[in-house]
Amino acid sequence: MPKNNSFHNGTFAQGGLNDLLSKSASAKEYFMSLPDYVQGMIQQRSDHVQSEDELHRYAENLLAGDK
Repeated sequence: MPKNNSFHNGTFAQGGLNDLLSKSASAKEYFMSLPDYVQGMIQQRSDHVQSEDELHRYAENLLAGDK
């Protein structure tokens, strides 16, 4: 049974974050909308971000720490 994820778009990038951002305009738009410090933290672990779902989950976890 597939996960119900409102961010699911199916873009998968084996090359990590840079590959994902070059393949998916929506992932790039989302990434660029994040605060600079979140972008930096994601870039430090860019090889672990291979899908738009992972990008959203990682960013949400980082942002949740600010609350």
